[in-house]
Amino acid sequence: MVKRPILLLAVLVCVALPARTLAQPTPTVAAPPDELERGTPRSAMTGFLQACRDGNYERAAEYLDLSRLKPAQRSVAGPVLARKLKVVIDHALWVDLNALSDAPDGTAINGGSARRQRVGTIRSHKGAVPIHLERTTSADGMLIWQIAATTVSRIPDLYAQFGYGRLGEWLPDPFFEITVLQIELWQWLGLGALAVVALLCSWLFTHVIARAVRPVVVRWRRTIEDRIEQLIAGPLRLGIGITLFISGSFLLGLALPVQAFFNGAAKALVVAAVTWLVLRLVDIGALRAEDQLMARGQSAAVAMLPLGRRTVKLFLIALAVLAFLQNVGFDVSGLLAGLGVGGLAVALAAQETVKNVFGGVALIADQPVRVGDLCRFGDKMGTVEDISLWSTRVRTLDRTVVSIPNAQFASMQLENLTRRDRIRLSTTIALSTDTTADQLRSILTTLRQLLAEHPKVHAGTARALFAGFNSHSLQIEISVYILTADFQQYVTIREELFLRIMDIVNASGSKLV
Repeated sequence: MVKRPILLLAVLVCVALPARTLAQPTPTVAAPPDELERGTPRSAMTGFLQACRDGNYERAAEYLDLSRLKPAQRSVAGPVLARKLKVVIDHALWVDLNALSDAPDGTAINGGSARRQRVGTIRSHKGAVPIHLERTTSADGMLIWQIAATTVSRIPDLYAQFGYGRLGEWLPDPFFEITVLQIELWQWLGLGALAVVALLCSWLFTHVIARAVRPVVVRWRRTIEDRIEQLIAGPLRLGIGITLFISGSFLLGLALPVQAFFNGAAKALVVAAVTWLVLRLVDIGALRAEDQLMARGQSAAVAMLPLGRRTVKLFLIALAVLAFLQNVGFDVSGLLAGLGVGGLAVALAAQETVKNVFGGVALIADQPVRVGDLCRFGDKMGTVEDISLWSTRVRTLDRTVVSIPNAQFASMQLENLTRRDRIRLSTTIALSTDTTADQLRSILTTLRQLLAEHPKVHAGTARALFAGFNSHSLQIEISVYILTADFQQYVTIREELFLRIMDIVNASGSKLV
C-alpha cells in the first residue's frame, strides 16, 4: 500500500518537469520609441539643428542635457541655451552629420564610445572646445543621446566670443528669428548697406588711382590720356568692391555655409577682375608698342599687333579659366594632361602650319623685308605686298603675285633692294678703234670731271678707266654709286649720265661702236 502513493507521486513529478521545461517566458512590453528621435547620435543632432532652423527652441532644448541646472531653471534657461548654441555652431562649426554614428550605441563611426561621441571642435581664444553628444537616460527610462552637460556648461562662454554681443541686446528678436537662405534679417540689412559702401568706395578709389597713373601713361601715349580711366576703371572697381564687400562680410557673423559660398563667389570674381585688368593692360601695352613701331617705320609689325594682342588675350583667358576651376574645387591636373596630349597630337598633325607660323614670326621680328620693299628672292624680284601668319605675297616685275609659305621664304637668301643707301652703276662703253690716244685722254678727263661734279654721284668711288682693247673697240669701264635709294630716280639719273657720255664722245671726234 505504501508503494502506490510513491509511484503516483513519481508520475506527477515526471509530467510536471517537461511542462516546466517547455514553458515559454512571459514576453515583456517593448518600450515606446523616443518621439524626438534621440535614439542615435546622428538623429539627435539632426533633430536639434532642425528644431533651431524652425525657431522652436523649446523643442531644441530637449536635445540638451540640462542635468546640471536646477529643475526650476530648465524650462527658462533651456531654450536660451539652445538658441545660443545654434548661433555658436553657425559661426564657428561646420557640422558633418554623415560623420556621426547612426547606431544606438554610437560605435559605428569615428570610434565613438557607448557613452560619448564628438560632433566637432571649436577653436576659441581659450583653446579648443569639443562639442560632445552623450548617452543619457530620459525621464521615461529610455536611453537617448543629448548634447553633453559639459558642452552645455560652456555655451555662455562660447556665445560671448562667437555670438552677437551687444547687437543681440539692442535689436528686437525678429531681426534674428526671420531668416532667408540661412541669412538672418539683420544680416540681410547689413549686406545691403555693405554693398552700397563698397560701391561708393570702389568708385572713389578707382578715380584716385586713375588720376595717379595718368602722368605715367602720358609719357607712353598722349592720345590715350583721356581713355585711361575708361580702360582700367571697370576691373579696378570690381576688384576693390569685391575686396571691401567680402572683408566687411566677416563682421556680420554669417553662417559658415553662407560664408563659404561668399568666399567661393569672391574667388571667382577676383579672378575675373584680375583677368579683366590684365587684358586692359595688354591693350595699353599694344598701343605703346604701336607708337614705337610706327616711329621705327616697322609697318609690317604694326599690322601684326592685333593678331598678337588677340593671341595673348586668349592665352590669359585660358589661364583665368583654369584658375577659376581650381579655386572652385576642380582638379585641373587631368585637364592639363589632356590638353598637353591633345596639343602634341595637333602639333604633329600640323607641322607645316606650325613651321609657317614660326617663319612668319621670324620675318616680323627680324624684318629682312617689310611690306612695300623691293627685294630679290631666289631668281625672282618683286615688291612685298603682305606678310601674313601663313605666307608672304610678292608682286613680281611681271605684275604677277607670288604667294610663298613663310617657312620657305624665311629660309631663302633675301636681298632687300629698298634698303640700299645708294645704287651702283657699272657699265662699259666701246669706242671705235680709229680713236686716237689724245682723243681717248680727252674723253677720260671729261668723263671723270662729269662724275666728280654731278650732285647725285658719289665722287669718292667714281671710276672711269681705260680697260683694254679687242678686235673691234677700245673699252672704257665706268663704275659709280648713284646717291639715291629710289629705283625710279636712279633710272632717271642713269639716263642723264648716258646721254652726257654720248655727248662727250661725239665732241671728242670719236664714236661709239
